[in-house]
Amino acid sequence: MNFRQFAFNNVYRKKRTYAAHFMSSAFSVMVFFIYAVLLYHPDFQGQLASSSETASYLGGMGLKVSQYLIFIFSFLFLLYSTSAFLKVRKREFGILLILGMSEKQRKKLTFIENMVIGLASVVCGILVGLIFTKLILMVSSRMLMLEKSLDFYVPIEAIWTTAGAFALLFLFISLLTMRIGKRNQVLDLIKEGEKPKPEPKASLWLSLLAIVLILAGYGMVFYFVLGKAFYFPLLIAAVGSVILGTYFLFTQLSVYAIRAMKKREKFFFRRINLLTLSDLTYRMKDNAIMFFMVATVMAVAFSGIGVCLAVGDPVRSEKMNPYAITYRSYHNNKLEQEHIKTFDEKLSSGGFTYEKAAVTQRYTNAGGMVIRLSDFNKLAAMLGYGPESLSNTEASVASGIASRNNRSYDDDALLTAVREWSGADMTIKSRFNELILMNYDDTLIVPDELFNTIPKSQYEQENSINKTVYFVVPDWSNTLSMSRGLEELIPTQSETGEYYYTLLVMDWYHDKQLNAILFIISVLVGVVFFTFAASFIYFRLYADLDRDERQYQMISKLGLSRKELKRLVTRQLVLMFFLPFLMGLIHSVVAFINMENLVQYPMFGNAANIYISFFLIQLVYFFMIRWRYLRHMYQKLA
Repeated sequence: MNFRQFAFNNVYRKKRTYAAHFMSSAFSVMVFFIYAVLLYHPDFQGQLASSSETASYLGGMGLKVSQYLIFIFSFLFLLYSTSAFLKVRKREFGILLILGMSEKQRKKLTFIENMVIGLASVVCGILVGLIFTKLILMVSSRMLMLEKSLDFYVPIEAIWTTAGAFALLFLFISLLTMRIGKRNQVLDLIKEGEKPKPEPKASLWLSLLAIVLILAGYGMVFYFVLGKAFYFPLLIAAVGSVILGTYFLFTQLSVYAIRAMKKREKFFFRRINLLTLSDLTYRMKDNAIMFFMVATVMAVAFSGIGVCLAVGDPVRSEKMNPYAITYRSYHNNKLEQEHIKTFDEKLSSGGFTYEKAAVTQRYTNAGGMVIRLSDFNKLAAMLGYGPESLSNTEASVASGIASRNNRSYDDDALLTAVREWSGADMTIKSRFNELILMNYDDTLIVPDELFNTIPKSQYEQENSINKTVYFVVPDWSNTLSMSRGLEELIPTQSETGEYYYTLLVMDWYHDKQLNAILFIISVLVGVVFFTFAASFIYFRLYADLDRDERQYQMISKLGLSRKELKRLVTRQLVLMFFLPFLMGLIHSVVAFINMENLVQYPMFGNAANIYISFFLIQLVYFFMIRWRYLRHMYQKLA
């Protein structure tokens, strides 16, 4: 057996320990390769550019940024895990040095082992990515609503980019990890696993600071949204406060809480609580940084994916604008009737049922918009609202986008303008906050007789909209091809400022494309981070396997049964797997509550689906790891 065979066999013998490390590395390679396939596909950027310049830019830039994120995070993950693996093997290295291995050969051994795992991960990741390339292209083209599906092709450039990037990454990691253990004496290496660990300590003040920082961060976020204090540094301070508080929660508060429970003698000495809490203190301290990273990444992933799902929801688009077509015409528009006729013909020929209503606007000298009551009632009826009635001295207000968002009203200014030309003591009867008029500012609704007496203002003569025609189409989400045809026939905006119109399905289509890009990016990056987090837990569990074997063998001689061992392991694994998940969930719930208040759109339906999906994945992984771990322990204790 030569030296290279020895290194290869060494990796093979430790395949159980290296399994999660290898699979996580291969998965990150695969996701990096998927992004490269989309980035270098000849039709991907072209079709996005034809749909929207913003989508094209975000698609290209987003995929590149995602590759950078995965590459950087892969570097940190591999550096941490490889270094930790080698530290666990210090006893093994000490024995090999006693048997005659030189320091140079030790370095060569670690270098070859890391390169074997790394190159195998690269090959496996690219091969799995190639197998799923066609499926990935089909799903991407469907999510992005591209006119033509993305054809399958052999992505040579993507293969070389992925292979080159990760080969260099593993080479650099291997060179760095060669230095671990360089200055250790042979005796120190052999006794590495026998050194007693000092009992973890925690500060009461830092533990309290963790709670204060998290609550302060939540408070700042609620103040940002509910107090309408839209000051970006405040939001940054809130996020920073929550992140720092989470760090202290795992490094200080968790250890302090366990130590406090150990001081309660009745609880501590009940059944297997002594074993659970004594070992848990060390596990929490050793894994605090990992728990902090997992909780933070999960909170970001939950929030990001939830926002992406909400943006692409057609119900949200209809809530923001209930009209399939909104056509605004100015005084000098001579093409108004022709355009309205074209809209009617396109909708009828497409087999769509629809209703339309025209609203004539007049303006006060201050620029305030006024419409007649009959026009308003037509719109309200189309949207399913009841009619409004007004006396000669009453008016109503349809809230504009600005006042709906800010909830600030200035009815006196509207009434003052009306009193100037009506001469009557007008009062506001009611205000409608529903989306009935798609105007930015508040619109005054007055009786028809009073509307006809409004004199033409200077503002109205210069730049006002004369008429707006609204179309309600129940099946508007299927009008995409018709709307594309309309845009080819009629420019969406006149160059001379005579008219402009908006198509709800096109706005939704562009939003959905941007959402799909963000969704592809956030989900894949989130899953990569989630996989890394799971492999961290797997490694920490199996890195301590030898120590756990010796510990449980000694305790079993004192009467520890298999049932008690199962309960003990389950308690420890539940905290390791689900405590970071719980903190990420709490952080994201606060984020969802505030996002819902900010955009006035329910988001907890999407949030619940995300939580359930990730929880089920985590639960399956938990049971799988627990089963393998217990089976191994039962064999050793037999």
